[in-house]
Amino acid sequence: MYELADKLIAGVDEAGRGPWAGPVVAAAVILDPSKPIVGLADSKKLSAAKRESLAVAIKKSALCWAVASASVAEIDSLNILQASLLAMQRAVQGLSILPQRVLVDGNRTPELSLPVQAIVKGDSKIAAISAASILAKVERDQMMVAYHRQYPEFSFHRHKGYGTRLHLAEIERFGVLEIHRRSFAPVKRFCLSKDNKAD
Repeated sequence: MYELADKLIAGVDEAGRGPWAGPVVAAAVILDPSKPIVGLADSKKLSAAKRESLAVAIKKSALCWAVASASVAEIDSLNILQASLLAMQRAVQGLSILPQRVLVDGNRTPELSLPVQAIVKGDSKIAAISAASILAKVERDQMMVAYHRQYPEFSFHRHKGYGTRLHLAEIERFGVLEIHRRSFAPVKRFCLSKDNKAD
């Protein structure tokens, strides 16, 4: 992990750019240098149980944190990149403490009135970005589990809306839901083929 001179660094990351369903979720975290959290890493490299236990520790030990999202409607109207940046912007705006600098995972930054820097693979280099990646992933996974309860014919608790064979089979059998991203090619193709059959 990098050593950072600034005291109030907000790490920012998102979860859910790739799935065919559900919102994209972002988190912003300012860690407390006096309360280091052991085990922070890129959320994708951690088990679900480890992410959940770390999320509890982050919320307890961080100086402040915020989670925000961009909806499926926003993803479809803006595109997934712009919706991800919007969710990040909302997460930073949700912080109760104003950071001195914002570090964002990836190669694009949201529009902010603060110094902001993109760091490629930041979720494995910067502790605050790792923390943000964990909070965003845990929050989104919980949303998808809730969607499974709402739409039990879809295994959102398993595939989390990603484009798996199981998810594709469910779309073909049960159709497209309001939480599906219609701008995404596989969902769009299904809607077009359904429209053609209806003509």
